[in-house]
Amino acid sequence: MTPLDRLLAEQEISRLITQFALLNDAGDWAAVAQTFTAEGKFIRPAGGDAITGREAIRASLESRPPRKSCHLITNIVVDVSSPEEAGARCSMLLVAAPAGALDAASPALIGGFRDKLVRTPDGWRFAERTGFLDFKVALP
Repeated sequence: MTPLDRLLAEQEISRLITQFALLNDAGDWAAVAQTFTAEGKFIRPAGGDAITGREAIRASLESRPPRKSCHLITNIVVDVSSPEEAGARCSMLLVAAPAGALDAASPALIGGFRDKLVRTPDGWRFAERTGFLDFKVALP
């Protein structure tokens, strides 16, 4: 793998990570599910069992009550291990409110994701995405 190939993979993966947050905030659950491989695994930052497969991920996201959210993603670090596999981690700040509300209903959450990614014919996709929470921040 050339240094340029590595930089391109890192950029594509960083974009996927950011796109995941934007699609999540837009409530585009079908598109969020497409960021995973067909048998991808997702563990939400709040924890719980792994959700396996695009359809199960989509259905799980659709089952949540409607909300307005903003995921701020930062500190993205991508480790490309081969032309077909990579790992990544990032930090996240999440603020959410009930649909139609302007006031957050709960504290802001700080955590992040640890990812295993694979290159597919459609580009890089999450094979495993594990979210975690570090702490809650009370909003004024």
